[in-house]
Amino acid sequence: MDKLIIILTTLPDREAALRLARELVAQRLAACVTVLGDCTSIYRWKGAVENAAEVPVLIKTRAERYAEVEAAIRGLHPYELPEIAAVPVERGLEEYLQWVADETSISIR
Repeated sequence: MDKLIIILTTLPDREAALRLARELVAQRLAACVTVLGDCTSIYRWKGAVENAAEVPVLIKTRAERYAEVEAAIRGLHPYELPEIAAVPVERGLEEYLQWVADETSISIR
């Protein structure tokens, strides 16, 4: 089976997060995108400590689709430097993992 990853990103509001989620699933770049609740991020940016309300997003896909997902996030993301970090899925329910692989296949079965 293909290696699966979860890609993490944050967006400035729910509308932007939902727009990204719909686009990734529609393009079959992600099997599922989980849009989480609002949170506060505290970070250093250009020498100053900042804080911002954000909406975290979890993107489930195959590792081989990473570059395409990254490009899609960059194209839709309003931040100058968006958080984009991929975490490998080491284990999981076999049927779920197969579903993610199937849903992110380039050709539709």
